[in-house]
Amino acid sequence: MEEIEVPTEQIQEEIHHHAHESHVPWVSSVALSSALLAVLAAATALLAGHHANEAMVEQIQASDHWSYYQAKGIKAAVLSTKIDLLKALGKPVSPEDTTKVAEYKNDQQEISDQAKEKANSSENHLVHHTIFARGVTMFQIAIGIAAIAVLSRRRRFWYMGLAFGAIGVCFLIQGLLF
Repeated sequence: MEEIEVPTEQIQEEIHHHAHESHVPWVSSVALSSALLAVLAAATALLAGHHANEAMVEQIQASDHWSYYQAKGIKAAVLSTKIDLLKALGKPVSPEDTTKVAEYKNDQQEISDQAKEKANSSENHLVHHTIFARGVTMFQIAIGIAAIAVLSRRRRFWYMGLAFGAIGVCFLIQGLLF
């Protein structure tokens, strides 16, 4: 999974530059709110990246468990074939071999449960990643619209940007509480 980048530094600089030059009082508020949105975007991106990494680790561990499960299955199959051949030839079967086949089957069940648990955990992390990634997107849109508000000197764009920022906050909260 790629880490989410928040390329808002240049926009932030432009907004702050215009805020210092502007004699319109609300432009400073736009600069302040966009700085806050940038902080929230960075924190949300960090959480999204964390969950993407955890999802990948959990999925790799699940895959490792399934490989181990298959190895136990192969061992059980080879040993069962040996037992079947010995029986077909009328030779005695070692009780240890029969016990070992049962152990392999029991091990497979435990390994299967662990693999499923890891896969479920990976899916859960991906859900969190998606929620946080949506939040980052909303914060980026909000910052971009705030820049448009400053450049066009239209306050309604700032309000629209704040609305997108509020949606980003909702995604952030949803990701933290989910």
